[in-house]
Amino acid sequence: MTAPRTPSPRKAFGRLSLPERTYVADALRTETIGGMLLLLAAITALVWANVPAVHDSYESVSDFHFGPEALGLSLSVAHWAADGLLAVFFFVAGIELKRELVAGDLRDPRAAVLPVVAALCGMAVPALVYTLTSGIGGGSLAGWAVPTATDIAFALAVLAVIGTSLPSALRAFLLTLAVVDDLFAILIIAVFFTADLDFLALAGAVVGLAAFWLLLRKGVRGWYVYVPLALVVWGLMYNSGIHATVAGVAMGLMLRCHRREGEEQSPGEHIEHLVRPFSSGLAVPLFALFSAGVAVSGSALADVFTAPETLGVVLGLVVGKTVGIFGGTWLTTRFTRASLSDDLAWADVLAVATLAGIGFTVSLLIGELAFGDDASMVDSVKAAVLTGSLIATAIAIVLLRIRNAKYRKLTEDEERDDDLSGVPDIYEEDDPAYHLRMAEIHERKAAEHRQLAREKAEGHGGLAEVPDGAGEDHGGPA
Repeated sequence: MTAPRTPSPRKAFGRLSLPERTYVADALRTETIGGMLLLLAAITALVWANVPAVHDSYESVSDFHFGPEALGLSLSVAHWAADGLLAVFFFVAGIELKRELVAGDLRDPRAAVLPVVAALCGMAVPALVYTLTSGIGGGSLAGWAVPTATDIAFALAVLAVIGTSLPSALRAFLLTLAVVDDLFAILIIAVFFTADLDFLALAGAVVGLAAFWLLLRKGVRGWYVYVPLALVVWGLMYNSGIHATVAGVAMGLMLRCHRREGEEQSPGEHIEHLVRPFSSGLAVPLFALFSAGVAVSGSALADVFTAPETLGVVLGLVVGKTVGIFGGTWLTTRFTRASLSDDLAWADVLAVATLAGIGFTVSLLIGELAFGDDASMVDSVKAAVLTGSLIATAIAIVLLRIRNAKYRKLTEDEERDDDLSGVPDIYEEDDPAYHLRMAEIHERKAAEHRQLAREKAEGHGGLAEVPDGAGEDHGGPA
């Protein structure tokens, strides 16, 4: 009788499957470009808001109102960016989450444990750090949720700037962290930042969402059906008192993200592919342009480290995020059968955890919602978000640079395709055909070198003898 087989322990941050690696690479490529535009928009906003000659124009443009007053949608430009454009961002986040749940790593409960626990700890600990810091200092506790969010686009832009070849498993972990993070951020916004409800408008939004779901199930196609319906749902959700971005994530979650026979892409993947460039390249940068424009001065930066609310935000992003994500990951591997990949060290997890302390887009949004009645505090919290994100960036750059040579080697191994099959060699190691192709390549190269050696020997008067043997093709099998 044979003993029952003990299941092998899972490798945390192990190699991704080839389809998952391809999807992650495509998604992160778009997010990285969007992140560069996000950085540019943030810098533009800071310059525009702090140069005396153009400061007034920044305020004028941000406060300019337009939209149908009769529908309750006469909003400022900044308001349209926060409530309208970010709904597109959360729509894409909803699709990403749905895909992860039905076709990605979150589909397998064993694989889902690590990023979900890390994300939850990465939100709970920053909230606790803020609450303790602000509470002890006698400040307001209203901003507890500000340091809980991670900005994946900003983090990837940092990676692109410093040129770190972060392995795909770590990039996928960062992406999944951000997806789970976005989901809980929208839940926080919906639950904690909804004051007065208009039940009639909310009922209309629910009916609109039901119609959206029914049309999808019936297989109805055409943007001219869904876009007008989405705008109606968004407007009703906004007027209900619930933050309008909830409509975006709800519609994203309704899309089918599993592939049927004969499909190259599911509808969700197809729509995400179409909408993601608009979200990353336009919606989020425009939000940053009209949210990051805060006055920066020596006294303002000093206040960030003295006021309990702003100090809580900085410490939440820099310390809370790092401790939460690193601690959650360590606890998961400690109390489950998961173990760290042989190619990585805990220093790599620490670097990614620090990088997740870049909380820009959603942190700015939550800051506006938490302190909306106090304009000066909103600006102070925005300055704290920028400061904390910059400090987290600096620390992450140092940690990533230390291991950059190792990352470069891992990335080269992941991308090597010596047999020119179009599939990285590391994914073909168990395929006999791959080894036959490699044997043929090496035999051909050996024959070429032997021929060169003979030619060189003849050029030296035949003094060197070139033996026959290994590497020649004698008609036998490879």
